[in-house]
Amino acid sequence: MQKPHTLRNRFLAAGLFCLLLAPAPAHAASKEIIELQTQVQQLLDMVQRIQSTLDTRFGVLQNLAQQTADNATQMSAAVNALQQKINAQGEAGSGKMDTVSGQVQSLNDSVDELKSRIAKLDKAIQDMQTQLQNAQTPPAGAMPGSGGTAPLPGSPSSGPAGSQIPPLQETFQAGVRDYNAAKYEVAAGEFQDVLHYYPMDDMAGTAQFYLGEIAYRQQNYSEAVKAYNAVLEGFSGNPKAPAAQLRKGLALLQMNKRDAGIHELRLLIQRHPQTPEAAQARTKLNGLGVRLTGH
Repeated sequence: MQKPHTLRNRFLAAGLFCLLLAPAPAHAASKEIIELQTQVQQLLDMVQRIQSTLDTRFGVLQNLAQQTADNATQMSAAVNALQQKINAQGEAGSGKMDTVSGQVQSLNDSVDELKSRIAKLDKAIQDMQTQLQNAQTPPAGAMPGSGGTAPLPGSPSSGPAGSQIPPLQETFQAGVRDYNAAKYEVAAGEFQDVLHYYPMDDMAGTAQFYLGEIAYRQQNYSEAVKAYNAVLEGFSGNPKAPAAQLRKGLALLQMNKRDAGIHELRLLIQRHPQTPEAAQARTKLNGLGVRLTGH
């Protein structure tokens, strides 16, 4: 990775080279030298500001990644200790065992969420490193020459074409509108944009849930289960998590996977007993003739 003083030397060397090649009167040459020095200094100042900003963000992301990794380690140790305690107790009452198993499952889900956040932080750090390298490497032909002045970084013409990021709120709301209007293909693209450009935002979990709903409405139950799993594993704290588990259980029942569907509905009742989704799960299980004890 190049240092800022390396860039300064490049700019100054290029500027001096242009001065040596330009045959002009002394007065005109002096004016061009001043303009060139001004442009070079502007470029150096802007590169230094970009580097300072990226260094700060890079440090924050590294700190977050370390904290998340520590939390994942602590959570894994807690899960292992609880599992050993369950094994030592042997067979107890079925109702009590179901409750403890639900707690273990919840802890495992939390560990999976932490691992997912670690992976996202690692990717964000890699992207930040790439941006820093690109900012410190001057593009070919960007130096001022005899044909005119090169565009400064950050100007409308200096960025790559088509690199604009869609706004979060507008993209998400457009997806909801198209979903309600049954424009499922368009809505799916908008929700995928939210996931792609804002993977760590809370709305990403909700967008993932809507992808499952689109697949469910299209009777593509296997894809719906995958989408709901992504919500439960990557966004377990999202408000849509109870709905995702309910819809996952219903999708499994639609696929004639009765035992798996009943298991998901039971887990929903254990994890979120006071939610409207849990009430729907109880009604569905009663309709299937499944007895509920201790709930």
